[in-house]
Amino acid sequence: GAGRRRKAAPQPGRNKSTVKGRVVKSAIEEYHKKKPVNHLTANLKYMLKGRFVADKAITEQVLAQNRGRKSKDQPPKTAVKKKPEGTVFTEEDFRRFEREYFGRP
Repeated sequence: GAGRRRKAAPQPGRNKSTVKGRVVKSAIEEYHKKKPVNHLTANLKYMLKGRFVADKAITEQVLAQNRGRKSKDQPPKTAVKKKPEGTVFTEEDFRRFEREYFGRP
């Protein structure tokens, strides 16, 4: 039968499995490179820098477009408050009516 060939012992020297000129990357550097960055402070500075304030109607329109159709996404409906109706009669009219009805001077 076929005899087994002995595997040659690894010789010290260049590792041939790597590509020529390739640099081994540090795992920590890769982690820091792919780590999410917090842009909150830069965004806040940008937003607060502008002095333009949008009209309230436009703001409501944008919010309505971004709102979902589910009931949980809808804002609570506010009831329109009715103004208390003022009286048409003056104090003098009440005194005159009192004099006529009750007969007091």
